[in-house]
Amino acid sequence: MAMAMLTTSVWSATVRADEAGVSYWLPGRFSSLAATPQVAGWSMAEVYYHTSVSAFGSAAASREIQVGRIPAAVNVDLNLRLNGQGDLVLLNPTYTFATPVLGGQLAIGIVGLFGRSSANLDGTLTAAVGPLATTRTGSFGDSITAVGDLYPQATLKWNAGVHNFMTYVTGDIPVGAYSPTRLANLGIGHAAIDGGAGYTYFNPQTGHEFSAVAGFTYNFKNQDTQYQNGIDFHIDWGASQFLSKQVFVGLVGYAYQQITDDFGQHPVLGGFRSRVLGAGPQIGYLFPVGDMQGYLNLKGYGEFAAENRPAGWNTWLTFSISPMAPTTTVTSTRRMTTK
Repeated sequence: MAMAMLTTSVWSATVRADEAGVSYWLPGRFSSLAATPQVAGWSMAEVYYHTSVSAFGSAAASREIQVGRIPAAVNVDLNLRLNGQGDLVLLNPTYTFATPVLGGQLAIGIVGLFGRSSANLDGTLTAAVGPLATTRTGSFGDSITAVGDLYPQATLKWNAGVHNFMTYVTGDIPVGAYSPTRLANLGIGHAAIDGGAGYTYFNPQTGHEFSAVAGFTYNFKNQDTQYQNGIDFHIDWGASQFLSKQVFVGLVGYAYQQITDDFGQHPVLGGFRSRVLGAGPQIGYLFPVGDMQGYLNLKGYGEFAAENRPAGWNTWLTFSISPMAPTTTVTSTRRMTTK
């Protein structure tokens, strides 16, 4: 059966971290049953993703500095508020190989997306050079409906009874709608590579499950702005309890911390290292679709403890379809991974 915790790190429109608050990694990408083996063959997942965030001070001013191209020699007083919202549809075809690789199960896939993002910046920004100062007060809004970047991913998973292990590598191919002078984008304007490892404990007799996946992101330089984001660390987790063979409930969460400074930022921003925590509920339902396995999942996160990064909330509604496992017990439950 297909446990599809479909995720993505693609959305820059809400100003997430790093350059102008935008990071490659979107926290919440992995959750329950992340490392459990899948059923060999093709699978497809679709996600509707919605988010709403806001930021003040440097996290908001970083976007004003980018789109306004304020020189590094200019002193800036930060009194701004940023609001962002996004609605995305993501498609993720994945192929899982039946032949073992290094004793594990290899799967490869890619995510494409289409959607709308909007952002609004308002308040006052005062810029001064020596005794001369200018003040900009008011509101500036932007929105875009377009396609985003592409996100390939490969996973390798191993199973040992109730213990499951995985490693993954993924990245960003910057082909989506992006302009350094726009307030809202659906691409991040630079390439990135991300890798990590995860673990899942899953006891089919009791229905108990816990998963955690951690990784690091290396960001390449944005050639349009000569800005390079620092290295990011992230960990996603999920815990669930199966109430029956078809229904489970649980909790999900994440922690995100930038561990090295950005390069090319305005001096007023400092190292601009970002941080955020998030947690919330989830519910899933497994059901047959002909001779295939269908899966619905709804999860949501409330964010807190943000630093140099907007905070808000986000929800994920996932539908996936995949090959049916050979048994109909809870042990056949699996997860489809995406990015």
